[in-house]
Amino acid sequence: MQDCYRHPGRETGVRCSRCERPVCPECRVEAAVGFQCLECVHGARTQPVRRARTDYGGPARADGALVTRLLIGANLAVWLLAFVAGDNFFYRLVMQGDAVVTGDQWYRMISSVFLHEPSSFGILHIAMNMWSLWILGPYVESAFGRLRYLVLYLLSGIGGSALLMLTNPDLVVAGASGAIFGLLGAVIIIHRHRGFSLGPIMAVLVVNLVATFSLGFIAWQAHIGGLVVGTMLAVGFVHAPATPAKRRDLLQTVAVALVAALVAGVSLYAATHIAA
Repeated sequence: MQDCYRHPGRETGVRCSRCERPVCPECRVEAAVGFQCLECVHGARTQPVRRARTDYGGPARADGALVTRLLIGANLAVWLLAFVAGDNFFYRLVMQGDAVVTGDQWYRMISSVFLHEPSSFGILHIAMNMWSLWILGPYVESAFGRLRYLVLYLLSGIGGSALLMLTNPDLVVAGASGAIFGLLGAVIIIHRHRGFSLGPIMAVLVVNLVATFSLGFIAWQAHIGGLVVGTMLAVGFVHAPATPAKRRDLLQTVAVALVAALVAGVSLYAATHIAA
């Protein structure tokens, strides 16, 4: 038998399960397996705890759908305001390239993403969009984390507005469809990276694209712009090297900056042509 590491002359047959130093009853703490010495216990308490992260770098949360619920709530609140306030409120927020440029109302590029028609058709429109958001949103949010997910959603919606302004500045458009198409593109990239079958999600995309181009009342620009932006951001988030974590965060930030610059460039180019 050896002496306790803190009390010479006090023999003990028990060792710390972590560092294997001999410990007497006064110098040991019961652990899940065996005993630990006071130094090991103190070190475990003072050692910083690493925060759990999602597969693609965002902080892991117990509630993986909080931002999705907030987005749905924001869409419903804006629709209710438009329903109560009437057409003046709706047409101050709707996306129209001419109004953006001539009135210097750039806020329309994002306000229109939360806006749906205050009519019987608008009820169906917002119901379909919010159902799609509830199906796709929590999956993307849990994969990317709240901040990355929110950035992807908002930039996808703005990307749809930018393409609309470039191709048809006279068109009046509202709805979250562009942002939702961005989430659809993100799901495809995540599925591919995780090795899941792409058949079902690609079928959903094809059906939505057919509807986009076959139904005359749908602005295809919002859908395609959102899909392209969301897919590009998802590629940047998914394929940034996982380690070290700081490098991954930096590369993902660069991806966001590049996509945002692209959207801004398209918007400014469209604005110059509208102004001309």
